[in-house]
Amino acid sequence: MLLERERERYARQMLLFGEEGQERLKKAKVFIAGAGGLGCPIALYLAVAGIGEILLADRDTVDRTNLNRQVLHWERDIGELKARSAEAKLREVNPDIRVNAFATTINEANVRDLVGDADLIVDALDNFPTRYLLNREALRSGIPLLHGGIRGFDGQVTTIIPGRTACLECIFPEAPPAEVFPVIGTTAGIIGVIQANEAVKYLLGRKDLLSNRLLLWDGLTTTLETYAVERRPECPACGEGVRS
Repeated sequence: MLLERERERYARQMLLFGEEGQERLKKAKVFIAGAGGLGCPIALYLAVAGIGEILLADRDTVDRTNLNRQVLHWERDIGELKARSAEAKLREVNPDIRVNAFATTINEANVRDLVGDADLIVDALDNFPTRYLLNREALRSGIPLLHGGIRGFDGQVTTIIPGRTACLECIFPEAPPAEVFPVIGTTAGIIGVIQANEAVKYLLGRKDLLSNRLLLWDGLTTTLETYAVERRPECPACGEGVRS
């Protein structure tokens, strides 16, 4: 049940989906891969929305070059583990939720344990090999995956429902080259908030998601476009003949 202070905190959003919807958010558990440019706004907005439990995984430490976009990390946190820095801020912003952060590299050996029984996996990463690993875990476990990516003024979002939609490897069959890419904080904020919005919608049981659609954001022209995507029968992750 909601505490009285929670009813007060969430009063404006409960005008949209009622106390029953807020209870659904309180019971939810979300795993966020990455506590950087995307992970920070995603985690922040899920925390203030009242998601009951947030799991975070990030191996890196805070660097001054992060501070133009990673809004949970501040000047005083330079040299601190991002997982610990983010965990502390989220607990402060909403003491009524549970936050568990893991300062670790996501790999084949631990991805299943990290995701656990989460209701949702959120990709807030900056590299495709680990994204593909999350995609495979989502397909194995049947847990939906929210993908987001950014570069410069551009970003992208899609929602992957295992067994029903194109998976990440259907949409991006080849990983782009690894690079230190340019990025501005506003792009991370916009894409991260869209991912958080998708997460809330999914947890509330809404059907109007970015499933089988890839949303593209162009910050220079200030335009959003969506493109239909489809499952590929020959996809090595979810295609015909692939064992679950």
